[in-house]
Amino acid sequence: MQHRTKTVLVAAAATVVATVLAGCGAATATSNVTADCTPADTLTTITGGTLTVTLAALPPFVTADGSTVGGIDGEILTAFAEEQCLTVTGTPVATAAVIPAVQTGRSDVAAGSWWRSASRAEIVGLTGPIYLDQMAYISEEGFSSLSEMEGKPVGTVDGYLWTAEAKAYFGDALKVYKSTPDMYNDLTAGRIDVAMDSFGSGSFNAPDFAVEVAEPDPAIGASLEAPQTTFPVSLDNPELLAALDSFIVAMREDGRLAEILEAHGLPASAADTGEPRLIE
Repeated sequence: MQHRTKTVLVAAAATVVATVLAGCGAATATSNVTADCTPADTLTTITGGTLTVTLAALPPFVTADGSTVGGIDGEILTAFAEEQCLTVTGTPVATAAVIPAVQTGRSDVAAGSWWRSASRAEIVGLTGPIYLDQMAYISEEGFSSLSEMEGKPVGTVDGYLWTAEAKAYFGDALKVYKSTPDMYNDLTAGRIDVAMDSFGSGSFNAPDFAVEVAEPDPAIGASLEAPQTTFPVSLDNPELLAALDSFIVAMREDGRLAEILEAHGLPASAADTGEPRLIE
């Protein structure tokens, strides 16, 4: 996804953050915290008793619906907040404002399938990997390999991790779109036969099509090693980072993480991230 491959700096986006946060009301989840709740860790958050989550809606990874922050990331953070005796407060903002909100201390954590990247690690703290944002092919036929797609009209979105390699492989047979909805409109209309996207996005946007994890092929690097997702937090809050890391490990080990992924249309295998790594 475009917004997951780019790092946004404060100098370029501080005005966006201030404007968007001032103009958007926060969506506050109903508190289930009891008076005798004992937090699992000693944490400091921007607002006492609250975990402030900044997001740009990206189903199925994160959604904001009234008082509820949902999606995969929303469920994970809500479960974490319950263990810490915190109430989740979701603040929807423009995509470009999500990371700067954390970086400038306006938010505790960012949600929305953000990738672990080297450039992002320079400006915010990154939790250990949560799940894999696996590359997928979406088609009526159920294609899973590049060779099956040769000679077919294929689409992807400008700025995706694999777009340049796909251009080199497919040449003029590849159509590059400005937005994900545009690509899926053409897939539904039959103007392309295959869409190249993440598995989660494909499952959400094209429920009537087959969504297959891309078979490993050296021509497309993302098919060999899927990006790992993370929760960006402030570099000034190492306690929150450590608590989130421990919670993610526990969810993976007891199977809750795989259950959440499957409930939102991702394969359970996406929880098997391997060792932490960063993309460039």
